[in-house]
Amino acid sequence: MEYIVKQASIENIEEIAKIFNEYRIFYKKDSNINGAKDFLLDRFEHLESIIFIAIEEKSNEIIGFTQLYPSFSSVSLKRSYILNDLYVKESYRKNGIGKLLLDKAKSYAIMTNAKGIGLSTAIDNKIAQILYEKNGYKKNEEYYQYYMNI
Repeated sequence: MEYIVKQASIENIEEIAKIFNEYRIFYKKDSNINGAKDFLLDRFEHLESIIFIAIEEKSNEIIGFTQLYPSFSSVSLKRSYILNDLYVKESYRKNGIGKLLLDKAKSYAIMTNAKGIGLSTAIDNKIAQILYEKNGYKKNEEYYQYYMNI
């Protein structure tokens, strides 16, 4: 099978909302297709994220996506990205789609002269950890991360 990875546009919102909803269900959230669509529309309208989609060429179906959120490093005086979401439909896993999406995100970061890409994943998500480490991501051993729920 042939796959295409490209930057999504607002014209893809209906299809992206479906796979984004699947991604949220994977993380044990209730299905909410309208909420998914509204969330993504807000990101597009405010230029708050960059979404790359993987498409199975023959069927023209979106089979995976990744979403980058821009951030900035005051110390390095550069842009940085947070890779917040990466998802591939189960039936397409182990076909290199995750790597294709990571490569596209990396190319985009290089093109925009970013410092780098940060991400986090669940401690028990060993499959994702293997994928990230195979693709050059390193566990942070220099800083602790903190978070406050509000």
